[in-house]
Formats: sequence, structure tokens, C-alpha cells
Amino acid sequence: MKKTVALGITAFEDIIGRNVFYVDKTRFIKDWYDSADQVTLITRPRRFGKTLTLNMVETFFSVRYQNRMDLFDGRFIAGEERFRAMQGTFPVINLSLANVKQRSYDDMCYAMRRLVADLFGRHSYLLQSDRLTEAEKEDFSKIIWKKAPDQDCMDAIRFLSQCMYEHFGKKVMILIDEYDTPMLEAYTANYWDTAIEYIRRMFHATFKDNLYLERGLLTGITRITQESIFSDLNNIAVVTTTTEQFEDSFGFTEEEVFSALENYGLSDNMDKVRYWYDGFQFGKHSGIYNPWSILNYLKARKFSPYWMNTSGNALVGNLVREGSLKIKDDFEILLKGGTIVTEIDESITYAELRGDSKTIWSWFLTTGYVKIVQERENGYEIALTNFEVREAFYKLVKKWFAESYDEYTEFIRMLLAGNLEGMQRYMEKVTSRTFSFFDVGSGSSESDVAEQFYHGFTLGLIADLDRTHILTSNRESGFGRYDVCIEPRDGKSDGIIIEFKVFDPKKETTLEETAKRALEQIETKKYEIDLKARGIETVCKYGFAFRGKEVLIQKAEDESVGA
Repeated sequence: MKKTVALGITAFEDIIGRNVFYVDKTRFIKDWYDSADQVTLITRPRRFGKTLTLNMVETFFSVRYQNRMDLFDGRFIAGEERFRAMQGTFPVINLSLANVKQRSYDDMCYAMRRLVADLFGRHSYLLQSDRLTEAEKEDFSKIIWKKAPDQDCMDAIRFLSQCMYEHFGKKVMILIDEYDTPMLEAYTANYWDTAIEYIRRMFHATFKDNLYLERGLLTGITRITQESIFSDLNNIAVVTTTTEQFEDSFGFTEEEVFSALENYGLSDNMDKVRYWYDGFQFGKHSGIYNPWSILNYLKARKFSPYWMNTSGNALVGNLVREGSLKIKDDFEILLKGGTIVTEIDESITYAELRGDSKTIWSWFLTTGYVKIVQERENGYEIALTNFEVREAFYKLVKKWFAESYDEYTEFIRMLLAGNLEGMQRYMEKVTSRTFSFFDVGSGSSESDVAEQFYHGFTLGLIADLDRTHILTSNRESGFGRYDVCIEPRDGKSDGIIIEFKVFDPKKETTLEETAKRALEQIETKKYEIDLKARGIETVCKYGFAFRGKEVLIQKAEDESVGA
């Protein structure tokens, strides 16, 4: 019987109790426990079932769910006799750092104090235990009432594991979800250095030489470098997106998706579902789908970028907008469906995130925005993960131009119509605003600022024209490399070539001469050769000249390719 598709439920007991749609991932319980690693860190993109997985592990092992094997009836783990005997036999601590998103260090400390107070409140039965000393109960109470100093809060999880061990007589499993959220927020809010000391102390006390620890399991989106947060913790097994271990435990496999589509009468749409939502790969297992988009599609029965819409993509935009010209070039290639080759290091060094292309694309891979196409001798060939991601990035680029978007759209219409006067008026109106937007720093030279504008201009064109035109930039044609080439997909409309030039007082005395130099370069380098070879009869050639925030556009009089 077809089950109701429910969204946002992260408690395993609720999913089973409500008898809603669920893909059995209980094999992870066996695979994780049998790995025998003391502490495991697993990174996966957001909305890939990490929180539900930790709750499932807690539900299976925790003494709180003793004699609740019925919750697992019909699931993989129920068929493992050895594990049936383990159900409900361990004390378990389960803590999520998902809401530690404060904008200052003091606010973060307060949030952590409240978080551990709530955690201790859930285990307040320990205050009645005759196996704890009065001193331990007093310290326990201070944490509940938020009267403990920050140092005690940093050590709180280890202290709680000690109390649980003394009460139950058995070592404790410690589960921490979204371990990296506080650090990402600290990075964006510029208090990384102080926050890292807090988190490092907390994790050291929890997982390093903790005599009361049975197993530890952490999940998050990124792998923060060992030096930053796990500097002297050598007992952690790290599982990233390129690790083969647990490769099909998070997300839906293609077989699982097809089974769901068939059950809901949507199997005819499999190819389109694959086009929109496929593309994730963990280890060597390709064809992984993000669960959030699939669940939303099953429920709404329409295609939309569900996964990309679940979170603000501000950091993504900032990394591209503030990145080097090479990063913008690469982003442009990816946006048009191409691939780039880069080194990948999944240990994220946040201090290098804004300037180092390897770190940026590694972060894009870890967070799910790009996928590995194949491994190369000099790195990895990567592409945008799927159509959903590409569509969302198109919208992101349009958002960058939101202040003048209507005008920008009008400019594109004037460009396609060859309306030079209208194009000039538009450029005079918005150049200063756009120059400032894509300027990467006050120390940028005039040439650098113009280059930043050019890249922003090109990304804007891609967002609006890619469906009707083929856009290329910095591509070889004839005897050189043009700046922008716009080719109609129908093969009948006019082609367009644009060359940008910055005023050079050593070569020109006026902007008119600069624009003329741009047009002469188009002609002498014969940039139109590729368009001619593909049968485009007419090519419009434009020279954009810049001096400070002044701009001048000139158009070649002779636009015939055959001339």
C-alpha cells in the first residue's frame, strides 16, 4: 500500500509510528558498529539524512528504547540476530549543534550553555542515582541551571558520560550532529580564532582519552582540518564524500528512487527525475539522489529545486563574487554545463576559503554543489552536480543583478536588436554600480576593476541568454582569444562578438580610440571565423571602452562575416 510522504520528520520513532514513507537504511547500524572504530566522523551535504541516521542509531542502542525491537520489525537490522540482542542496551548521548549559529563569540558561549543545560535536563534522572556522589550531583545541577562557567560547559559531555557510566555500569555512545555548524558561523561572523579554542577543548574532552566512551559518531557537512579542531585526536576515522565506506548509507540510490516512483505511479518520469536530481557520488557509488528533493517531488509531483531552496546560498555567492578572475572563469564554465580540472582536498581550511581555488572547489564538492566526473593525473575533473543545482545558480546570478534586473533584461533586448544608443544609455546608468559590485578590493587597479565588471557582465548574460544562445568567453578563435561570443542556437539570428578594452593613456588620447582599438582587434584576429564555419551569416561586433567609471560602446559598421 502506498504510504503518505511526510516531510521534515527526523525522529525514527515518529517515522515508524506514523507509518509514513521510509527507505530502510538500518544496515548502517551494523556497518558502523562492525567497523570497530572508536570515533567516526562522516561528512555529507545538507538534507542527506544525517540527523535521522543519528536518531536511528540512538533509537536502536539506547537504554531509553529498551525492548523496542518492534520499531525495527521488517528492517534489515531485524534479521541480524547478534544485533537484536544489543538493542536498547547502551547509554547514549545525542547532541545536535545545528542551532549554534550566533554572530558573536559571547552569544555562542551562551547558546552552548543553554544547549548543554537542555542535554543535562534530559538526563536529570541521574540526580536521583545513588551511584553518583553529592559533589557530582552539585556540578550536574549547576549545568542544568546554567550557573556553570564556560570551562565546565566545554567539559560537559565528558562529565555527562562519566555520570551515565557510573549509573548504568556501561560505557556510553556519544553522537554529535552538525558538529561543524558553530565553526561555519564563526567563520562568516569573523570570530573563528576564539570559537575554535572552545570547540577544540570540547571535542578533546569528549573524544580524547575519555575512559567512559564506548563509541563516538559525528556528522557534518565539511571536514574541518585536523590542525584546526582535532589537532591531537588520532582516534577518529574520517569518512568524506570520496570515501567508499558507508557510500550508500546516506541519500537514495537509483534503485531506491525507481522503486519509490513505481510505487507512486511516477515511473514514467524516471528520466526527468534523473536529469533533475541525480549526480551525487559517495566513494565509488554514483547515482545517489538527495532525499529532500525526491520526497518533495513524490509529494508535490512537480519538478523544482527543492534541495537548493532549503538554505541560503550567501556563502556560495560570496566565494564566487569575491573570488579571483580564474574562479569566475571556472564558475562560468560550470554554469554553462562544462567541466573544470582542479585539485581536491576535503580537509577544509577556512582561512584559505576566500582566496584559494583548490579550497573553494573542495568546499563546493563537500557541500554537494559539484560532483567528480573523473580523476585526472593533475587533479579531478568536476561539474555542477545536476540540473537542480544549475537552475539554482542561474537564479543566484540573476539575484546579483536584482537591483537593475529589469533594466538589464532591457539591455539584453537592445543588444540582440543592435540598438547601440539604448545600450550606451544603459551602460552609463549602471556601470558605476556594477563596477563597485564586482570590485574585489579597494587596491584593485582600473584594469582589474574593468575585468571584474566583464566577468559579472558575462555571468549575467549567461543567466538570461543560455537557453536561446551559446555563450563563450576567453575562447580561442581565428588568431586570438575573444572576450565574449554569443551564438544563436537556431543558427539563423545574428551572432555577437564583444571585446573589452581599458583606456591606456600610452596608446590613446580618447575613449573613442580605445573602442576603435577593441574593434580592430576583433577584425585583425578574425574572431568571427568559428561563427562563419557554423553558418552564421551576420555577426555584430562591439567594442566596449572603459576609463574609470566612464564607458563607451562602438559598433563595427561592416557586420557581414563574408566581407
